[in-house]
Amino acid sequence: MATPETRRKPNILITGSPGTGKSTLGQQVADRLGFEFIEVSKEVRENNLQGEFDEQYNCHVLDEDKLLDHISERMDSENGGMVVDYHGCDLFPERWFDVVAVLRCSTEKLYDRLQARGYTEFKIKENVECEIFGSLLEEAKESYSEEIVHEMQSETPEQMEENVEKIVELARAFKNEHTEMEQ
Repeated sequence: MATPETRRKPNILITGSPGTGKSTLGQQVADRLGFEFIEVSKEVRENNLQGEFDEQYNCHVLDEDKLLDHISERMDSENGGMVVDYHGCDLFPERWFDVVAVLRCSTEKLYDRLQARGYTEFKIKENVECEIFGSLLEEAKESYSEEIVHEMQSETPEQMEENVEKIVELARAFKNEHTEMEQ
């Protein structure tokens, strides 16, 4: 089982409210670094990793145990180099990630993005409130060492590019630090 000390390349978690650009950022970071990208929602759909249907949220509930079992071999690899995108972070083992990026967005922009996706008013309200209270940032800080948690604004294409650059820089710093330790 790999740990941050034994991994060759960092594993990166990109988290934040739905509509903050996690999937887009995750794919761009993975492409730039040559890492594997795990878009959790897609992984769940394609591999039947969901549980019962939640009428209130109008979606299936994630079966966390199935998901964790499904990706554990890739996440525990000595090689590392995984980019994971999911709106939550406290379900993952702390040892899996070396960089955690929490995307933030103004509530007005978030509301418009979720409305454009066809979210119900209830679901929009829940996600906007989560953003107002900084729930996902707080969850990340409680779940991981604060020095690996990075809050990033994600409202404009320019901020998206800045976030890609920042994460690529963090990944290279991790790799350099771990290469030096091996010598």
